[in-house]
Amino acid sequence: MGTLNFDKLPKENLSVKTIHSAVKGRARYKVNGLYGSEALKRYLGLRLSKAEGIAQVSANTWTGNVLVIFHPNFSPSAIALLLQDIVLDYAKEVRTLALETAHISTAIEKAKIPKTPAQKQSNQVNNQLILASGAICTFVLGAGLLHKYSLDRSILLAIQNLHTPLLDRIMLGITSLGDPLALVLICLGVEFYLLYYRRPQATRLGLATASAIALNYALKVLFGRARPALWERIIHVGHHSFPSGHAMVSIVIYGFISYILVKQFPQWRKQISALSVVLILAIGFSRLYLGVHWPTDVLAGYAIGLAWLIACILTLEVQPKYSLLVAH
Repeated sequence: MGTLNFDKLPKENLSVKTIHSAVKGRARYKVNGLYGSEALKRYLGLRLSKAEGIAQVSANTWTGNVLVIFHPNFSPSAIALLLQDIVLDYAKEVRTLALETAHISTAIEKAKIPKTPAQKQSNQVNNQLILASGAICTFVLGAGLLHKYSLDRSILLAIQNLHTPLLDRIMLGITSLGDPLALVLICLGVEFYLLYYRRPQATRLGLATASAIALNYALKVLFGRARPALWERIIHVGHHSFPSGHAMVSIVIYGFISYILVKQFPQWRKQISALSVVLILAIGFSRLYLGVHWPTDVLAGYAIGLAWLIACILTLEVQPKYSLLVAH
C-alpha cells in the first residue's frame, strides 16, 4: 500500500464524484482526499489494477482527479461505486494503522524502565561534580589571568575606595567567620550534633577540617608569598599570603557542613546551598577589603579548597560502598 500519509487522513468519509464520462469506457472522477496524498494515489492504483475490467488508471494528486479506462460493458456509475469502496477501505486502514501506532507508542512509554533512586542520585552527583570542576577551572583561570597581567595591586586599590567606618566593622565581622578559632568552634558544634544523632559524617567533618588547615599551612610555607602592604591594616595577620587560608578552609568547612545539611534537609537544598555560597564569597571578599590578601591568593584558595572538599565528599560517599563490597 505504500507509506500512508497521516496528515492527509480525512476527517469525513471520502467521496467520489463523476466529472466526465462522455466517452464510453473512459471516465474522470473527483476523489475527495486525493489532493496531495501520494499514499492514496498508490493505493488506488494498486486496487484498481487488480479489479476486473479496468484497463488503465491515472491519479493526479495536484488536481485530486482520477482517470479510469475500463471495459465498455461497465458503466461510469459502477466504476464510481468501486472507487468509493476503495477509498473508504483506505480510510479505514489508515485509521486502524494510526490506532495501532498509538497503542505501540503507549506500550513503549509504559515499558520504559524508570530510573532507580540510586541512578537518580548518581546522575545528580555527576552533575554536581561537573559544576564543581567548572568552578575550579574558573578560579584557576582567573588567578592565572590576574597574575599574568599584574592586576592584583590595581584591584586592591580599587577596593580601598569602598572603605567606610561602617563597612570596616561589617567586614571585620564577616572575616571573623573564617578565622581558625571560629571555624574549629563551629565544627565542634556540628560534630556534637552529629554524634548525638549518631551520624557517620561527624568523623569525616573533623578530618576534613584538620586536613584543610594543615594543607593550607604547608602551602603557605612552601610558597612564602608576602602579604600586600598597600595601606595600614586594621587587623592583625600572619606573614604568608598564598593561598588564602580563610578562602580555602572556609570553602572546605562550610561546604562540608552545607553538604551534611542538604542530606538532612533536602527540601531546603537551594536555600542552604545559596547561603553557603554567599557566606564563602563574602569571607573571601572581606580579605581583599581588609587588604590582607592579593586577589590571586583568594582565587587560588577557593580552587584548592573546592578540590579538597570534593575529595572529602567523594571519600565519604565511596567508602561505605567499598566496605560493603569487601564484606560480600
